[in-house]
Amino acid sequence: MKTPVKIALFGFGRIGRNIFRIGYDNPNYEFVAISDFGEPESLHYLLMRDSIHGPMKDDFILEDNHLIYGNRRTRLLVGGAPGALPWDAYDVDIVLDTTGAYRKRKELEPHLKAGAKRVIVSKPPIDEIDRIVIPGLNDKEIQPGDRIISTTSATTQVLALTLTVLDREFGVERAMMTTVHAYTSDQPLADAVRSDLRRSRSAVENIIPNETWAPDYVETLIPKFKGKLSGVAFNVPVPNGSCIDLTTEPKVVPTVDEVNAAVKKAAESEFKDLIGYTEDPIVSSDLTASGETLVFDSKATMIAAGKLVKTISWFDNGWGFGKRVLDVVDSYATLNDRVEVQP
Repeated sequence: MKTPVKIALFGFGRIGRNIFRIGYDNPNYEFVAISDFGEPESLHYLLMRDSIHGPMKDDFILEDNHLIYGNRRTRLLVGGAPGALPWDAYDVDIVLDTTGAYRKRKELEPHLKAGAKRVIVSKPPIDEIDRIVIPGLNDKEIQPGDRIISTTSATTQVLALTLTVLDREFGVERAMMTTVHAYTSDQPLADAVRSDLRRSRSAVENIIPNETWAPDYVETLIPKFKGKLSGVAFNVPVPNGSCIDLTTEPKVVPTVDEVNAAVKKAAESEFKDLIGYTEDPIVSSDLTASGETLVFDSKATMIAAGKLVKTISWFDNGWGFGKRVLDVVDSYATLNDRVEVQP
């Protein structure tokens, strides 16, 4: 029997809970510890009853600061800065840092010094780390020496895969994206003082323009697009379900049918389980618990002025991204297995 990957979740907010929900009953994973500042009773409650994804399908018992399901026990630890928790005591293979607070190498290295073998952070990095990985784009390039890894963001992953498919088929000279994104937990429900004035306004009453890192990180990962991408984000008053409205200037202008056929082919072959394809008239709530990186909306494809291609790619900004984080865990586990069996 394959030895499961021992995972510690550093942060048990929305992304952390989604990852746990997705992976807790997978025999390939063992969630040995969860670190968060919340009270154990609150963490247990929010795991069991989720306003977006509903109740857990299985019952977890909270006992002696452990989440218990069958013969599986996950220790709940009081949160702290990276390095404050003894990961070596739990024989942690990978720390999944889902706090969103630590994005620099020097901030993440203490996880390693505390005994973790690797750290995967669920935000784009601010400075140089070992590797940025997007499943379906560059996950075949990972190396055994990678110790600090980023999975970027849901928006970055959607943009990268959509551009990859369109560029392979038609060539992309340049592109402009708008991500229409569900509100996030760092936005206030009512107007409140914030240093970012737009984001000081109520998340549930406004469409709020916001910056997006996605084009910059895609340019880093796909150098041919350097200086050719730009974008903006809007946070809107929905709790889940987001999309990217992407306008590209192709080298070879296709028809609507040709664009849709190219994406459908990719979704059924190389990008199966990463790119979904639909001919249904979907809306944002239809994406809840969608496991793909994106679902391509074939009904929304447009060709403008015989020069521009407009596409819409939908995504569950929490669930699908959580699955991709675990995909990266799988990639490194497989890499470790290959390294171990080499003569």
